[in-house]
Amino acid sequence: MRRRKTNSAIGVDLDKEVLDWGKTHQIGQLKASRANRIELILDNVLTVQTEAPDIISAMNFSYWLFKERDQLKSYFKQVHKQLAEGGILFMDAYGGYDSFRDIVEEREIEDGDSSFTYIWEQEKYDPISGTLICHIHFDFPDDSRLEKAFSYNWRLWTLPEIRELLDDAGFSKVTFYWQGFDEEGEADGIFEPVEEGEADAGWIAYITAEK
Repeated sequence: MRRRKTNSAIGVDLDKEVLDWGKTHQIGQLKASRANRIELILDNVLTVQTEAPDIISAMNFSYWLFKERDQLKSYFKQVHKQLAEGGILFMDAYGGYDSFRDIVEEREIEDGDSSFTYIWEQEKYDPISGTLICHIHFDFPDDSRLEKAFSYNWRLWTLPEIRELLDDAGFSKVTFYWQGFDEEGEADGIFEPVEEGEADAGWIAYITAEK
């Protein structure tokens, strides 16, 4: 929105509470000249009709809410239909052999003068349906805990499945971007396009699908 005054954005969600939160905490913090270029729509992404955007973003694994193959294929077809010619769909995905396990991981976070513990819990993975139930908890130095601050009930889609469905939906090119690591084995936050991934315990990738 900052780069060009003609840029605009559309947000779509089924949950009015989510849209209201965005209006108050995000759009409400913007200057009127920018806020007026953002439209929030209470609707279903499978059927909504909007102006043809150049970019559609489905981040934070949000499309994993579609657990059935036909559902996800319908979503990809709808995105392909809605995109402007030459438009791009942006997504993310994660995986690795740890993603199929029931695990709890903790990470210490320093935020200025405060600190807390971020806890990622994969409560249950069902290898038959692919259902993955996860939670995020927070522990604080005063021994208080924010239990299930966020919860997710997804299907753990694999990259070959995602690519096949994008191809079936009519996208002309699908690219995977793989995260690199520094000399100490820590993620460096740099993602490069790849033809083959690494068999890591846990990985994050970005995906682009071009109309």
